[in-house]
Amino acid sequence: MTRVLVTGGAGFIGSHYVHHALDAHPDWQVTVLDKLTYAGNLANLEDVAGNPRYRFLRGDIASKTDVDQAMDGGVDLLFNFAAETHVDRSIGDPEGFIRTDIYGAYTLREAARAHRVKASVQISTDEGYGSVAQGQSRETDALMPSNPYSASKAAADRLAYSYFATYRLPVFISRASNNFGPRQYPEKVIPLFVTNALSDEPLPLYGDGQNVRDWLFVADHCAALDVVLERGTPGEVYNIGGGSERRNIEITELILDRLKKPRTLLRHVQDRPGHDRRYALECSKIRGLGWSPGVRFEDGLERTIAWYAENRSWWEPIKTGDYLSYYRSHYRL
Repeated sequence: MTRVLVTGGAGFIGSHYVHHALDAHPDWQVTVLDKLTYAGNLANLEDVAGNPRYRFLRGDIASKTDVDQAMDGGVDLLFNFAAETHVDRSIGDPEGFIRTDIYGAYTLREAARAHRVKASVQISTDEGYGSVAQGQSRETDALMPSNPYSASKAAADRLAYSYFATYRLPVFISRASNNFGPRQYPEKVIPLFVTNALSDEPLPLYGDGQNVRDWLFVADHCAALDVVLERGTPGEVYNIGGGSERRNIEITELILDRLKKPRTLLRHVQDRPGHDRRYALECSKIRGLGWSPGVRFEDGLERTIAWYAENRSWWEPIKTGDYLSYYRSHYRL
């Protein structure tokens, strides 16, 4: 059996990768380490809870004790999805992002050295490149993060590379574009807008809505990570983009139209500080390894909307209490 540790495996992308790993790799034994902060949800993993090749440990990647416990018995492959990820929260309270995204990444690399992990993948983000007015970001472009979240992810990205360069730790680094799909915490734009529309609540669109993002369906991201691990070169960075650039206002209108909701639910709100205008990735490097996205944006959005419409029991409890207070105060609705 190949022993695999997935950190942040109860979160959105991490939980999808756990499902993918167990389905695609019958010889993998998967351990999930997750702190279960507000965005970590064991409901994301309940349908694999009985799988004998899966186990869950609650713990913090910034804790050496927790990480060593997760690696006790040996780890062959490490996937680090664990991170604080919401830009708005990082602007209001950066400290947790620095601790988890940077110090947590350091703790994992040290443990990987001590436990002789054979290979690890650091999940990074296109936001590290900063705003791109024209063209597309290549892996060799400078990182120019513009908020505490993207800066913390960029730091973890480069820290991972330093452990390859200095200690020859076999690390692969992925920089993905905006992921979307089922089970995404409803503070991100697509699940926020879908669930608000389902509840006939306003959809708070930042600024003029002309910000552009490249969208990647989460299942395609999971498949790409396997390609990076199996065919990539240690120490290298791989851009993973969906090739589906859309303006935020387009996304908003698509969601309202699909759910047959009035466009009067769209509310323009004050833009956030340092809001990057556009991200775009040049992905010939990973395409050269044989990967390309398999889910069209429109099809992925249809599947995502259908999932939230059919799984109110998953998201309605989330959008109460502290979440509701945060949401209403943040958007001033």
